[in-house]
Amino acid sequence: MELRSLTKFYGRKCAVSNISLVIPPGSFYGLVGPNGAGKTTTLSMASGLLRPTSGDVYVEGQSLWADVARGKRQIGILPDGARLFDRLTGAQLVTYAGLLQGVPRKDVDLRRDELLDVLGLSEAAGQLVVDYSAGMTKKISLACALVHAPKILLLDEPFEAVDPVSATVIRSILTDFAAAGGTVVVSSHVMDLVQRMCDHVAIIAGGSVRAAGTLEQVRAGVSLEERFVELVGGLPQRSELSWLLS
Repeated sequence: MELRSLTKFYGRKCAVSNISLVIPPGSFYGLVGPNGAGKTTTLSMASGLLRPTSGDVYVEGQSLWADVARGKRQIGILPDGARLFDRLTGAQLVTYAGLLQGVPRKDVDLRRDELLDVLGLSEAAGQLVVDYSAGMTKKISLACALVHAPKILLLDEPFEAVDPVSATVIRSILTDFAAAGGTVVVSSHVMDLVQRMCDHVAIIAGGSVRAAGTLEQVRAGVSLEERFVELVGGLPQRSELSWLLS
């Protein structure tokens, strides 16, 4: 996947400014940045959910926006905060996601049951998604992203609200996926997690890329957290909150 000069304006506000990234096949690519940096907007444009003001996305050398339906079939998306059809049960939602991508029904049924089992959702398969906890909702969204066996996964904060056991399972699934040649792009605020999982990383702030490349190139001899603070502008000044400490 390649992002070429992606830019997004909301009225006069520039949310993303001229972002270009080359994401190698088979890589585990991390996007890190402070709140409001443009990570979610960038992933939304890369996945075809949001049309850029300018720029383009290329999937296997072809423009995503020239044939959005084709591009989306190759991408699995876990957007942060997106509304689900939560009046369906978990099993129904994953089935719907697979059929929507053109997967044969018998394959959808098999994949759905395997995904629900691996993600620890089998007992909740018949429960309405609206009644799921935040962590369960994240996991059922991941199942929907995986059911059509995409080549690229774009995951916005995939570990947020997920318990440690489930997070370990998800990391294992994603690591195996990348090892088999799939491409994983994750956004996260957890520097230690990105540093342990990703082989490539981009630091985004103010809607633009501050550094991108292999993990070692971006770290430049220090921890990813130290490099992040350096590039984003250092720690903000704050009061001592003496009233709280008295």
